[in-house]
Amino acid sequence: MKISTKGRYGLKAMIDIAVYSSENEYVSLKSISQRQNISEAYLEQIISSLKKGGLVVSSRGASGGYMLKTDASEIRVGEILRLLEDTFKVVKCSDNSCCTEDCNGCISKGVWDKLSQSVNEAANSIFLSELVEEYKQKNNLK
Repeated sequence: MKISTKGRYGLKAMIDIAVYSSENEYVSLKSISQRQNISEAYLEQIISSLKKGGLVVSSRGASGGYMLKTDASEIRVGEILRLLEDTFKVVKCSDNSCCTEDCNGCISKGVWDKLSQSVNEAANSIFLSELVEEYKQKNNLK
């Protein structure tokens, strides 16, 4: 399994938004782009997906930008990655696009399904708030 740049950058953006926004202060796309070294154009596409998925809200204007729709302690990493990745499976076989016509006849399908389930469970066990705290500690932020 390989997480795409969309998934990796999306997770970085969510952490950044959680760290730098407050109840009435939005984080600008430009500031996220600069801090996380992500192209603004690409970040705009990613944030659009996060907004459509109900994870962030936006505000227009001079002090506009983005903030989390819910508290970081309620958002799971798995939720973010499933929203941004085309598939969150170890191999496509788990999506029933197997190397054989009848995927149920695939001798190793059970292995891939179990591994995919484990990856999903691991991602679901991590909350965004945990990553925010790690980031703050590493960067001496309050």
